[in-house]
Amino acid sequence: MKYSNAKNVLPEKLIIEIQQYVQGETIYIPKQEKEFHHWGSLSGGRQWLDQRNAAIRYAFRNGSSIEQLAEDYSLSMETIKKMVYSKNK
Repeated sequence: MKYSNAKNVLPEKLIIEIQQYVQGETIYIPKQEKEFHHWGSLSGGRQWLDQRNAAIRYAFRNGSSIEQLAEDYSLSMETIKKMVYSKNK
């Protein structure tokens, strides 16, 4: 996360208004919702995980054991159980 000095990016009038609520502290100003990107949406990481999880669920439905899937994907048996028994997908 990048920090900016308010004096360099905000008008003085706005700084005075903000100082009525907070002074000398770091505050986070979130992006507008239209500018927000979910985790992994730009890098492709989310899509990769979704595909991997779908493959795990498919393999389980077709007879692979939880133990085998945990070994094949280097995940814990609890993680595999959450994937295959959840009703989300």
